[in-house]
Amino acid sequence: MDVWYKVLNEDCIKWLDNHSEENIHLTFIDPPFRQGKDYRFFDDNQPEEKYWNWLEDVLSKVYRITVKGGAVYFMQREKNTENVLRILRKTKWVFQNLIIWKKKTSAIPSEIRYSKQYQIIAFATKGERPRAFNKLRIDLPTPPEYKYGRSNGVYVTDVWDDIRELTSGYFAGDEAIRDNEGNRVHTQQSPVALLLRIILSSTLPGDIILDPFAGSGTTLVVAYQLKRNSIGIEIDPEYVELIKKRLSHLRPADNIMKYYDYYRYTHKLKEIWPAEKIPLVAEQRRLF
Repeated sequence: MDVWYKVLNEDCIKWLDNHSEENIHLTFIDPPFRQGKDYRFFDDNQPEEKYWNWLEDVLSKVYRITVKGGAVYFMQREKNTENVLRILRKTKWVFQNLIIWKKKTSAIPSEIRYSKQYQIIAFATKGERPRAFNKLRIDLPTPPEYKYGRSNGVYVTDVWDDIRELTSGYFAGDEAIRDNEGNRVHTQQSPVALLLRIILSSTLPGDIILDPFAGSGTTLVVAYQLKRNSIGIEIDPEYVELIKKRLSHLRPADNIMKYYDYYRYTHKLKEIWPAEKIPLVAEQRRLF
């Protein structure tokens, strides 16, 4: 199967305005969270109303170019759940699940409320039923309070507590992309395991996946290995070059095959995950 990807350096709103085909099967939306971060090409301090109107515009335009039954996964801070669900309704998406991505990291203490340890990912579809939804089974360790082990794994639910985020600093591990001086290149880099689960769950080989805030390119890296086509839009030209290099020089840390055994109990796994060996580079400094 021939697989393609496109990495585009532009504003996603402009691209969405110009894209006329209704051919997107899945969109992953992980925008800036309006936390006052110092982005080179985005105002992360803009007024709240302006920010949510902008995201509503994005969701509406993505809906227009999505096939019937296609899906969107919209990631946000837990405090913004009300706004996320509101704009999904306004833009005609049919809500399916509110996924709780519980971080495998220490929660930051709070003096006035419970500490935060998760982000939300809203899963919605264009129409009542998804055109593709693959019921994944994973080989979770048996909890200590269970009397018997599991012989064929468990189904993935709406609580994802087995995927570690790429935390700041050196705690992010080998997957975090760094420059030649060891500094994180993109501090909001999504983990491969997260996109693997999303793409495996809601697409089929040959589908087209859109990431309008491509960032470090994890969506495209995973889609390519799963034999899905992908379009990544990124406004920062430095990140665009990073994505291109990451795709052309796949690192061992980006190789999804290390997770294959974890999903081995999934029904017809070989059909949705056409596994094959992909050439890897030994050192990530070759990205730069």
